[in-house]
Amino acid sequence: MQQLMTREIAKTAPRLYEQDGAEDPTVYAHYFSCMNGWDWWLLEFDGTDEAFGLVEGYDDELGYFSIKEMEELNRQMGFAAVERDEHFSPKPLSAVRRR
Repeated sequence: MQQLMTREIAKTAPRLYEQDGAEDPTVYAHYFSCMNGWDWWLLEFDGTDEAFGLVEGYDDELGYFSIKEMEELNRQMGFAAVERDEHFSPKPLSAVRRR
């Protein structure tokens, strides 16, 4: 199954709160679900599990999400319910946010 958090992303993404207050923070990874149409745009990462970013689901909001919970869901389902966009490259949040 696909690795959701690569070493490169973990090393490159700022730690939690490092982009706090930035006018247009940088997004470092994009995750999406084929099951419910949700998207997660990673802005910051704690280095082990917890991520912070834009979550587009029922509502669009900045919040925390767990990479380990996504990986566990994939294991339980037996397929990639949540996937990482392998072709995504870092860009400003304004470039990915729904209008």
